[in-house]
Amino acid sequence: MIKAKILVVDDEEIVLRSCRKILQGGGHEVTTALSGQEAFGLLESETFDIVITDMKMPGIDGLQVLESIKEKYPDVAVIMITGYSTVQSAVQAMKLGAFDYIPKPFTPDEVLVVVEKALEKKSLIHENIYLRKELEAKHGFDNIIGGSPKMEEVYKLIRKVAPTDSTVLIRGESGTGKELIARAIHFNSPRKQKSFVPVDCGVLAEDLLQSELFGHVKGSFTGAIVTKPGVFEIADGGSFFLDEIGDTNQNFQSKLLRVIQEREFTPVGAVKSKRVNIRFIVATNKDLEKSVEEKKFREDLFYRLNVVSIRIPPLRERKDDIPLLAYHFLRKYAKEMKKNIKSISVDAMNMLIAYSWPGNVRQLENVIERAIVMCEGDTTTTDHLPFAVRSETTNPDTPIPRSSGELKEIKKRVRESAVESIEKSFVLDALTRNDWNITRSAEDVGMQRPNFQALMRKHNIRLQK
Repeated sequence: MIKAKILVVDDEEIVLRSCRKILQGGGHEVTTALSGQEAFGLLESETFDIVITDMKMPGIDGLQVLESIKEKYPDVAVIMITGYSTVQSAVQAMKLGAFDYIPKPFTPDEVLVVVEKALEKKSLIHENIYLRKELEAKHGFDNIIGGSPKMEEVYKLIRKVAPTDSTVLIRGESGTGKELIARAIHFNSPRKQKSFVPVDCGVLAEDLLQSELFGHVKGSFTGAIVTKPGVFEIADGGSFFLDEIGDTNQNFQSKLLRVIQEREFTPVGAVKSKRVNIRFIVATNKDLEKSVEEKKFREDLFYRLNVVSIRIPPLRERKDDIPLLAYHFLRKYAKEMKKNIKSISVDAMNMLIAYSWPGNVRQLENVIERAIVMCEGDTTTTDHLPFAVRSETTNPDTPIPRSSGELKEIKKRVRESAVESIEKSFVLDALTRNDWNITRSAEDVGMQRPNFQALMRKHNIRLQK
């Protein structure tokens, strides 16, 4: 049983003594009050998990106690004590917010069972609130790693579109984090208390995809032994994320178009349609305009989906974010593997920055995880990086100079880039060593805090949770 702090309110001493004995026997901390007025005074000075109050009392009665508690202390569970003649009033009290009632005369078990149920409900509510906050924090756009100008543009679009119900088309190569962006949109929207339901079109055959989304009735096809609700029905009131929409065929596209237009669908094998209230977020790694030209994607569906378009830049276009991402993954996997790895060597970081990352952020995460597995010391080095990364040491974006003037300009640009890379690694390394405490990090490297913060701002480094 969960232990609690309980206030018992009754104008009869014998009832208070009885409740005290029962509740203390159950391991609870008990305070008593002989009137509603006394109870109000105790509530102002102490915190209680549960209030058990008699319904009928002179002066301030149980209903007034209940109303005051629900107004001022909504988290406190209220249990009513009532005689058989006032059970109807107790039911009315429950409608006003009381958790339950205990009829007189009561047994110790009756009291303890009701108290235990009230505590279980409170615990569940608090757990749900905690999990919801954790979920929102995990998927908030502030936790998308990246401070480059191109990612700042993505953040601006998320902030603008999240509060709306507009359909969003997220474009980007595989591994850029399209689902992460979709989740950020949902968890920063008015629908965040409802479901976020993702479906990957690329991993399901057409018949399975339709059954998964629309649901089916028993006997509608071989193997349909029970009626099963579809994803559309499950996502009602929330957000539905359809990944790799470009992999679908036109038969499916026409059915999806009707759902988007009419906000209704018909389960496989059913006669009647069902209405839903869904916010659509879709993503693709394909050129949908080209697919429309080639008659592989419905033009009318494309325009329905392309209300707000967000392009996630590939990692090679936002190399400024590589140190931030690399250190984020280093902290994540070092913690998971219980290794005291604090930094990435300058040479290793330069290799990470120089690499073209065809697999984008997902590939970088895998590379850092591998490096943590291989590393035995406190610093990951070039030896811990896979051959593909180590072998690509030149910058493919750097052109071959055609004159001495171009050579000087390129050398200057490369030097500045190298210095910035080292500078960013220097700041991230200091923060990582000192658990992202700015004051300790500045002291550790021998800098004034304002100067250290200026470097953080210069490289778009934000404190991480």
